[in-house]
Amino acid sequence: MGKKLRNQHVVWRTALWTRIKSLIDGELDHLLKVNRSKRPWHMPIIAALAISFPVFVGAYFDALPSGIKASLGAMIILNLPLVGTLPYRLVTVMAWGFAMAMSFALGLIAQQLPWLRLPVFVLMAFGVVVLGRYYRQPPPAGLFVMMAGAIALFMPTPLAQVPAAMGLVVLGSGASMLLAALYTLFLLMTRAVAPAPVYHYEADTIGDSAIVAGFVSLTLALAMFFEMPYPYWAAMSCFIIIQGMQLRTMWIKQLHRLLGTIAGMAVAGWMLSWGLSQWGVAASILAMMLLIESLVDRHYGLAVIFITPLTIFIAEYGSASMVAPIAEEVMRARMLDTALGCVVGLGGGLAIHSMRLRRPLRRIEHWLLARVG
Repeated sequence: MGKKLRNQHVVWRTALWTRIKSLIDGELDHLLKVNRSKRPWHMPIIAALAISFPVFVGAYFDALPSGIKASLGAMIILNLPLVGTLPYRLVTVMAWGFAMAMSFALGLIAQQLPWLRLPVFVLMAFGVVVLGRYYRQPPPAGLFVMMAGAIALFMPTPLAQVPAAMGLVVLGSGASMLLAALYTLFLLMTRAVAPAPVYHYEADTIGDSAIVAGFVSLTLALAMFFEMPYPYWAAMSCFIIIQGMQLRTMWIKQLHRLLGTIAGMAVAGWMLSWGLSQWGVAASILAMMLLIESLVDRHYGLAVIFITPLTIFIAEYGSASMVAPIAEEVMRARMLDTALGCVVGLGGGLAIHSMRLRRPLRRIEHWLLARVG
């Protein structure tokens, strides 16, 4: 009898170890897997040129902060669809261009009255998430639109200079739209045209958007409460994490972001130690955008290594003071903001899967849709 129990114990322990090993191997494979890109090979080149071009123009005229503001508007080219007809693709880019200009303008206006920052960001985040979900935009969806608005909330800009700053973003968006039109014509002439999706309202769009916007706004509120120097970094980290609808995807994205940010901070500190000129900053932004767009759909963690220094360059060199950031302070703040964003983002992901929270949101959604209909 004792021998039989010992044999059963050995079998049970072996089966458990096999299951644990299989789980670990599966998670490591998912974590380290480099996917095959589904985009044309020249898309990263076009995106990098569109976004860095305003920075080079700013460097030429000795107005680098203005060029970086315009580059924020140019980021709408990342929302260019690769399916559908020419009008469909251009209308999509123009819609995101309008959202970019509106988000940046609201941020600049709200930063004049600090008590308006959080309410405006809540509305901005909800609108961006609803727009991205309704039009089923793939990543980055509204990430850079939300980032532009969040940076504007904390970008010291005198009221008299607000229209000029808004104009720079609009100019960047316009240049990006022109390049998007030319690139789309090239794609339509050289590739088969896949049909565009038919848009219709999907259940839980309002509820899920409210949860995402709520947790991203909570992250910003906590960062402001703890007086973190770059609160928008925490909010963007939360948004990136919470976009993964499956819990496994969120866990992988969180680990990718943490590991990628650690490596990215080392890269950022190394680059900040160069003492770059304005032309050097422009060239660095071009190189980082090219690497990010080449890697983002292959391995997110590798892309984050370059997203981290890119956001630092945009936020710091885009300020009017043009004082080079201190590497140690930036790296320490970036790590704390990312950790806060990841923790709150994972909580938001759990909330999305909570039926206890989803039921009342569905009732509110049905009531709103009945009123509108």
